[in-house]
Amino acid sequence: MINNYNLALIKVHFTAVLFGATGVIGALIQSDADVLVLGRVIIAFAALSLYFLCKRIPLTKLTPKEIAFQGLLGGLLAAHWVTFYIAIKVGGVAIGTLGFASFPAFVTLFEMFAFKEKIKAREYFLLTAITLGLILITPEFEFQHQATQGLLWGVLSGAVYAVLAILNRKNASKLSGSQTSWWQYLFAAILLAPFSVQQLPHVSLTDWFWIANIGLLCTSLAYTLFVSSLDTINARTAAMIISLEPVYAILMAWAWLGETPTPTMLIGGAMIIVSEALVNLKK
Repeated sequence: MINNYNLALIKVHFTAVLFGATGVIGALIQSDADVLVLGRVIIAFAALSLYFLCKRIPLTKLTPKEIAFQGLLGGLLAAHWVTFYIAIKVGGVAIGTLGFASFPAFVTLFEMFAFKEKIKAREYFLLTAITLGLILITPEFEFQHQATQGLLWGVLSGAVYAVLAILNRKNASKLSGSQTSWWQYLFAAILLAPFSVQQLPHVSLTDWFWIANIGLLCTSLAYTLFVSSLDTINARTAAMIISLEPVYAILMAWAWLGETPTPTMLIGGAMIIVSEALVNLKK
């Protein structure tokens, strides 16, 4: 019989699988990255709005300044997802996902500059391991190389996500995670619409099917599972499991898309993932 703790662990692992599937499904979609993201946020926003209506959950009132701040976060979310899918389409699932996995290093650096915090030994270890891991992952040290461009897009996506993660902490005292997501999906859609909405009618039914899977399963369901698990396990344990996202992504891309990772890519990826897990464990 599965107890509540083991059930929570299963939920988080399944969340990591769904997060990993985001990149694999993105590789199957023929539409441009910005169109994909616009479709994703529209579907996720609609699903979350329906959830609020069914549960009769009122939105927390925000001041104009707070709404503008949510607009900034929505813009960062859109930029993070667009650059992530560009990385996947240009460099492949493994390269793009591992590039994004560098975001904890950016969180450490940005927090150091923003809050003037001293870097501890474990942060130096994390920065060193991620840097060496990225060097090993890099296919060619030439900007013209397509896979290298994909890695750089993935790293840029990680850097943007790090800024988003730091700024999102300001929401914790006033908004729930679901309401934060609602506002960010709304503004991401508003900001992307002028550039991408005219392309939506040309999106194929196959692409819409996969975009719906990303919006409903890899976004709405994954978030719901993750939040519900935090009632039983602590955030540190959840973070260590979520750090396995690139592992699941690489395995799925290997089995589903035939993307075989190189030995150096596996070693570099292992350095990044293991260092993140160890730092979380020490905390």
